[in-house]
Amino acid sequence: MNRNRQYPFFACSFTHAMRAAVCGIALLTPAMASAQVPPSAAEVARYSGLHAAAHRGDVVEIERLIAAKADINARDPYGRTPLHVATYAGKVEAIRALAKAGAHMGLLEKDRYDAVTIAAVANNEDALRALLAAGASAKLTTSRYDGTALIAAAHLGHHGVVKQLIAAGAPLDHVNNLHWTALIESIVLGDGGPRHVETLKALVEAGASTRLTDRNGNTPFRLAKGRGYRAMVEILEKAGAK
Repeated sequence: MNRNRQYPFFACSFTHAMRAAVCGIALLTPAMASAQVPPSAAEVARYSGLHAAAHRGDVVEIERLIAAKADINARDPYGRTPLHVATYAGKVEAIRALAKAGAHMGLLEKDRYDAVTIAAVANNEDALRALLAAGASAKLTTSRYDGTALIAAAHLGHHGVVKQLIAAGAPLDHVNNLHWTALIESIVLGDGGPRHVETLKALVEAGASTRLTDRNGNTPFRLAKGRGYRAMVEILEKAGAK
């Protein structure tokens, strides 16, 4: 299995690591372990009831099963509810149908991901919009890293998702157990390119702290400067960061 496909969150390049070493900045690279795990083909083949209907995006069947008193928050062996499955599959109408029928919007699956974080990582702005409109929270602490959907999206440079989450009241300065904020992750796990620059800009404009540091005392400004991310440095400088 390609581990980077299984676990996209912490794929740091050798170039980034070398830049960090040269600049005396510690770069933490967590062990490659599974994070978000969508249903496999074998799991999907075993699905029945609401899980199967959610994966297919079959709204008529979802409504029929709910009318027949099916458990809308039933779990598969990995702890995924039909809402999780619909979100992984990108079935926006199924998400709306499940939400309308009273699905619990904040349940976490085995690896502690909620539907909002799943949509954020997938860069599925339509699914995220549907979840937030239905009352899902952008404020939950999720994942084994005690992070948030905003941190996950910032890491990946999903700037459209980041802007949605900011508008929904996501905590801007949440610090995960790696001692990183969304702003810091957009730098240390980003590539300094346009997507991550736009992400950092959105966070700064929303009022995210430029003073919070990583566990080694490095500010976002120093982290960006050490990596040679000039566009990020300019944004941080204009915001008064040091």
